[in-house]
Amino acid sequence: MSLPSLLLVGCGKMGGALWQGWLEEGLAPSVILDRRCEAPPAPHRVVRSPSEIPEDFKPDIIILAVKPAGMEETMASLRPVLDDTIVISMLAARTIESLRAASDGARTKIVRAMPNTPASIGKGVTGVCSTDLNEDERKLCTTLLSAVGDVAWVESEALLEALTPISGCGPAYVFLLAELLEKEALRVGLPPDTARLIARGTVSGAGALLEASPEESATLRKNVTSPNGVTAKALEAMMAPEAWPATMTRAIDAAMARAREMAS
Repeated sequence: MSLPSLLLVGCGKMGGALWQGWLEEGLAPSVILDRRCEAPPAPHRVVRSPSEIPEDFKPDIIILAVKPAGMEETMASLRPVLDDTIVISMLAARTIESLRAASDGARTKIVRAMPNTPASIGKGVTGVCSTDLNEDERKLCTTLLSAVGDVAWVESEALLEALTPISGCGPAYVFLLAELLEKEALRVGLPPDTARLIARGTVSGAGALLEASPEESATLRKNVTSPNGVTAKALEAMMAPEAWPATMTRAIDAAMARAREMAS
């Protein structure tokens, strides 16, 4: 059984990753609205502006995978196809209320989804929130978003905003760790190619182990930390109250504050 017909608005890295996942699952005839992407295989098609959407095309689901700026104009341009659809918005800091207002009274159900960048390789985590859906519609949205990784439903937008600095921003924190490990490897004298290899390999390998293991992350950390050993001494510095614990709290609070500013 194929997935329902979709209108994908924006086919950049995230939208493109989702599209590829849906194609692999089997997709009813659908349309991409994007100015630059290549034409998809038949029977799917690409259009460059909302005015080019075929009059006889009525998508079941519309996915907004574009920048949040100009959301009102985007929704207004889609008004002819909004009725009786589910709109899945990936627009950062754009609330369900604001999306509903921009829909100009359309009979549509609004879903907010927040994928992160590992979705581009099918390893993402997507936070999802909606108060509009019945159980079958919720399962359908889960199926669609599972094309690029795990799906975590939350029951309020407040929880979705709380999720943002964890999973949404989280990959950047991991990339920063790899960056700092590489710099430290260079500082202690390792050649650049080796520094890059061990920094990236350590982070990606640890992530793969974390994914494969049923153990808690704290248990995995303790498993590689011999009492009074080399790792223990490093962690003693990192886990001092004023070090990583306080820094992470400040980082999450700063990200949440910025998300609230963007939503206001």
